[in-house]
Amino acid sequence: MPFIGLVIPALNEEQALAGVLAELPAGFYSQVLVADNGSTDRTAQVATAAGATVVLESRRGYGSACLAALDRLDPRTEIVVFMDADGSDVAGEAAALVEPITADRADLVIGSRVLGRAERGAIQPHQRFGNWLATSLLRLLYGFHYTDLGPFRAIRAASLRQLDMQDRNFGWTVEMQAKALRHGLRVMEVAVTYRRRRAGKSKISGNLLASLRAGQVILTTIWRLRRG
Repeated sequence: MPFIGLVIPALNEEQALAGVLAELPAGFYSQVLVADNGSTDRTAQVATAAGATVVLESRRGYGSACLAALDRLDPRTEIVVFMDADGSDVAGEAAALVEPITADRADLVIGSRVLGRAERGAIQPHQRFGNWLATSLLRLLYGFHYTDLGPFRAIRAASLRQLDMQDRNFGWTVEMQAKALRHGLRVMEVAVTYRRRRAGKSKISGNLLASLRAGQVILTTIWRLRRG
């Protein structure tokens, strides 16, 4: 097995996080990092109790949490997997994301909820539309047909360093996908299962206004990176 690091950004996910960590396939990850993005609940304690390494990042933002975790990656890391903390991703499917990289067929693998199976109600209509709009814009500007901006993904560590990720908000996922194309990385998508969150309340998908704001950030990021 290669040295694989897992990054889980988390904000007030104490209700779901224990189940997520319990589902991780035994022996698959060499390092598990939970990036606590300023939680006011017991997220950090739950992560520590499960054996994960907690990285504290008080500056709010999905990208901020991911960047803080990357600073704590073991230098031996060969592949980095990103997964949400709400239990919507099926942890055991990480092997399907990693396999194309270990087989040297890809540098970045996106878990596509569109190609896979989503539980009823797991993806709201406004999310589906926003995802379609963003991937359509990527195809128009970059010439590659992504089907999803899914957060469950794996990337070669050397390739990730090459991308020099900067976004500290919800533009993180699309920044990675756009920069991967600009840098000529080999990109693949694999079908993954997507579930309704296991516990707690979504900060984005369950809030239309928050979803619209996140969508604006994503579209702005796509355009900015293309122009830059």
